[in-house]
Amino acid sequence: RWLTNWGISIANVLALRALALGLPLLAVGAALDAEAQGWGLFNQLGWPLWLEMALAVLIFDFAIWLQHLITHKVPLLWRLHRVHHADVDFDVTTAIRFHPVEIALSMLLKIGLVYLLGPAAWAVVIFEVLLNGTAMFNHANLRLPLGLDAALRKVLVTPDMHRVHHSVHRHEHDSNYGFSLSPWDRLFRTYRAQP
Repeated sequence: RWLTNWGISIANVLALRALALGLPLLAVGAALDAEAQGWGLFNQLGWPLWLEMALAVLIFDFAIWLQHLITHKVPLLWRLHRVHHADVDFDVTTAIRFHPVEIALSMLLKIGLVYLLGPAAWAVVIFEVLLNGTAMFNHANLRLPLGLDAALRKVLVTPDMHRVHHSVHRHEHDSNYGFSLSPWDRLFRTYRAQP
């Protein structure tokens, strides 16, 4: 199982490297290019860097939440996303198990959003670190104390909160789409507290 998950992850890295031939440095490179060209909303506003970074992280996290919801609703995208859900065990390697085409489409979405928003390259780096770190955390085979889990899941997606999303029952896996921040599921009524 780990060999499969790591094999898929290596295929994803190779797919992104191939994509990078046409789009140097991917999302971070797009942020540097948008800044140099003066493209994107944030490059027009001149807001403080801390505010721009906070808004960029929130907007990017919402975009990934929405993308995740759409991959469950559009049959063609679900066929790609099922690679992630096909892992019958649930641990940190599940966080890296995605179809290479889904990874490429996700990167194209982020690049498009970068050009639209024009965030600082550091905001993109911070978002990517947050996204990947929290994805590994919420896919980890961990059991947090109930009080800590209840407090954390008000802001972050916890392993127990996300585990519901990996249920074999459709009415359960069509919930808790968040990878990093949890409020989106509550806001859009896709939150499920327990299986």
